[in-house]
Formats: sequence, C-alpha cells, structure tokens
Amino acid sequence: MDISIVGLRLLRAVAERGTLTAAATELGYTQSGASRQLAALERAAGARLVERGDSRAPLTRAGLALLRHARVILDEVDDAARELTAGRPEPRRVRLGVYVSAGASLLPRLLTAARRRADVVVTTREGTTPALVRAVRSGSLDLALISARPPYDPPDDELPRLVTTTLRESTLLVAAPAAGRFAGRDQVSLAELADAEWIASPSPAHEPLLGVWPALPGRARVVHSTRDWLAKLSLVAAGCGLTTVPANLAPLIPDGVRLLSVTDGPEQRRRLLAVRPPGTPSPAVAAILPLLRE
Repeated sequence: MDISIVGLRLLRAVAERGTLTAAATELGYTQSGASRQLAALERAAGARLVERGDSRAPLTRAGLALLRHARVILDEVDDAARELTAGRPEPRRVRLGVYVSAGASLLPRLLTAARRRADVVVTTREGTTPALVRAVRSGSLDLALISARPPYDPPDDELPRLVTTTLRESTLLVAAPAAGRFAGRDQVSLAELADAEWIASPSPAHEPLLGVWPALPGRARVVHSTRDWLAKLSLVAAGCGLTTVPANLAPLIPDGVRLLSVTDGPEQRRRLLAVRPPGTPSPAVAAILPLLRE
C-alpha cells in the first residue's frame, strides 16, 4: 500500500473525534480537503475505512485494522522527529487524559509525584469519558482517567478490550447554596430536588456530563450551563442553583456551598478507572500507574 502519513493522521483523528468534520478542524483542514485525503487513503488501502453517516463516522473493520498499525507508525515517526530535532533521546513521555473532576482533584498531586521521576514527563489533556476512550483507542493518548457508572460495563464495545484498573469508588453528592432553602442541612430528598434549578455541563446525548442528579424524576430545569467546575460551584455559592459533584471534590468546595447526600432513590456511585491500550504497558506508563494507585 502506498499510504501517506497525512492520511494515517487523519484516520486516527476520525477515530478519536468521531466525525470527519471534527477531525478536519483538529488538523486544520477544510472539509473538502479532509474528504480528499480520506478518499486517497481508502484507494491506497483498497477498502472503505470510514462509514459515512449523518452525524457519527465510525471506522469499518478494515479501518480499525489499519488504525492499529497507524498508531505504531505514527508513534515511530514522532519519535524519529524528536530524536533528529534534539540530537539526543528525550525523556520518556506519558500522554494522559483526564475527565474534568479527576483533573481538579487528582491531577496536581499526580504531577507533583511524577516530577520526582526525571525520566518520565507527563503531558495532559482534559475531555469527556467517551472522548478519552476514543483517544486511547486511536493511540493519541497512552493512558486516561475516566469515570464509570454501574453496572460498570467495558468502556467501549471494540476488540481487543482496553485494559482497565479501578483506582477509587465514590458517591455523588448535591452541591447547594449554604444559605436559603437548604441552609444547615446535610441531606435532601428526591422530591425536594424535583422542582430545583440546576447548573449543568453541556451534555450531548452520546456524552453525558455531570450536573443534574442522575436519578432525578421528570425533566430537570437547567438554568445555567458551563463545563468549568469553578464556575459551577461559584454559581451555586451565589444561590443560582444546584449541581452534582463527586465526593472526591469535597476538599475543593468553596465557602457558601454545602454538600448534601440524597436520602432516597438508587445510590449514585462512580468508579475512577485508569484505561490503557491492551498489551504490555510502556515503561513510562508502567512508572505512572503506581503513582495513580497511591
């Protein structure tokens, strides 16, 4: 096959971002330019690599097979570029993805511990759990911290399975203004939450994000929408609504916010998982995993 590095990078971006449009934006291509690159790659491969649809663009069986090899090829090309540019081997690197609340509570401690290892450099990027899983699968992340909800199914349905390690399990809580309706309280019922106003993250149907209580009866009234945790909690403190937070954020809760447990309905628990590609982890990833467990 006479395939190009540009085509392989585009294939990896489509696998990670989920659509050709999003992949084109990430790589700085026009939609038509990305379509031409993909068509050229499919001609060289002699097979359709991406399913064209109205919204999503999943890889075909042939696309997934080529992606496995593309990850190895692109990593080798990047390693060669770094070695030729610097004239000497660089420190071992780990590309780590984190979902939002894990980044706020865990990432500073992890990076502090990782800095003590002069031979490992950690770079990070934030994303939703589905986006991080796609990034690990496509090879643009070496490791990701994701959130899982019961019944704790595998993070995706592709084979071979990604390797998952449970790091922690915690409950969800409701963050409420310290003054007003819930002043001085530590608990709240579902009936009281049913008519509350909520502060939530933008939530595409295929990538749900925290904000509204998951077991809330009926349709929630979302009055403010933001991905930023500091903005959410500041809005709660100002009396603008409620939001849902994992218990591990408790040390970061600002003044003016109370954390309430929900007394009825199913208990809402979440697991923090480390997810990596199948096979033996690289020495750099193997060095980071014990720090995550700690």
